[in-house]
Amino acid sequence: MERPLKQTWLVAAFGAAACALGAHVGADARWLAAIGSAIFNTHAVPHSIPYASAPNFAWHDAPALGQLIFHALETFFGDRGLILAQVVAVAIALAAVAFDLDRAGAREGAGAGVIAACVVAVPASFFVARAELFSLALFPVLVALLREEDRRMSRRIWLVVPLLALWANLHGGALLGFLVLAAYLVFERAPRDPLGAWFVFLASAAALVATPSLLETVDYYSGVLHGKAAAGHYGLWARLSFSDPLDVLLVAIAVPLVFAALRRRPRAWQVVVLLALCALTVNAHRNGLWLVLFAATPAARAFGYSNAQPWLSRRPALICFCVPAAMLALGFSRPVAIDGASEPLLRRAATLADGSPILAEPVAAEQLALRGDRIWIGNPIDAFTPRDQFLYLEWLRGRPDGDQVLRGPSRVVVAERGSLAQRRLAVSENFRELARDAHAVLYTRRK
Repeated sequence: MERPLKQTWLVAAFGAAACALGAHVGADARWLAAIGSAIFNTHAVPHSIPYASAPNFAWHDAPALGQLIFHALETFFGDRGLILAQVVAVAIALAAVAFDLDRAGAREGAGAGVIAACVVAVPASFFVARAELFSLALFPVLVALLREEDRRMSRRIWLVVPLLALWANLHGGALLGFLVLAAYLVFERAPRDPLGAWFVFLASAAALVATPSLLETVDYYSGVLHGKAAAGHYGLWARLSFSDPLDVLLVAIAVPLVFAALRRRPRAWQVVVLLALCALTVNAHRNGLWLVLFAATPAARAFGYSNAQPWLSRRPALICFCVPAAMLALGFSRPVAIDGASEPLLRRAATLADGSPILAEPVAAEQLALRGDRIWIGNPIDAFTPRDQFLYLEWLRGRPDGDQVLRGPSRVVVAERGSLAQRRLAVSENFRELARDAHAVLYTRRK
């Protein structure tokens, strides 16, 4: 008998294919490859940022495995390798959501709709390759596993231990995964299996610090969460703002999803996680990704359970799958869009600097670091002293306090065209413009 294919899987395939067509490499991506290169060449995990001259501040490199993977991708494929990793991460994430929807018995149309809504709600997370791509892939996998255990407890819960150990070595988002697991164990598992729940909790806590930094992994997380970028709500850590169209879009989609999810009266641990993610999203819009991914399945269930066969039989479905396959092929055959400074401008900046540290905005700074050039400061920003973090962020915001970084050792500066920092440099009496391209402007100190 011919087995029909699910709408949800088709939409997930289209989501991954759309990522291949539209994704680009953003800030907080190439620095992983730069540090991964240092790890590969020295066979040691660094305790400072090898490509920056600003003083470091007790930095512990927990996600070294993620850096090595980014290094391998950049070495063999260039930026296209990071796009490939992003597409794979999106495919895993949407497949995990589709699996969870299927297991929950959600209606096909509702399931397909919430998957599409997730992609539309946070396009930057799906279409910009960053370090968090590892968490993008693994968060829905963890949630799907916990919901399976919520339906029927089994020994599969122990799979969370190696999952968290892998995740912790890839990206700091493992901390969020651990907190979601803790909510499940405390509010759902412990009342029915107290001994097993606490054993899993302790093993998972140990997995979270099973990184090259071991117990100092706690300091790594503390540095990220208490860094000036997070404390000052800068960049990815910015609060929700109704002046940002993408934030308005997120709110317009996330609010109905959350209300639909709560309408189904999910178990206590899911309510706790939903409310916590709502608070985290208000505090930093980057958390909207986790909110919509977690709310997707219970929101789809608000429209009832599936009681009909999927709308496509196997042959028409396979024909439809040819479209995302063609999109994938087209996406990987197109030139990778350059979102930072061009190579000629970067080479000229390095030549002018002649070994001295270059001051650059995040994307250009990571490009320079990946080339092997010296920068003054850049990502990971939390690795530097609080004072230097503050001054650099003030410079990026175009504020007067940030002018202090221009009096430092950098005689060459690369700024993004039209940015607040570039506008301030344009009227500076101490720097003059030498060159520009489509995305960046090169300045040098006046003699």
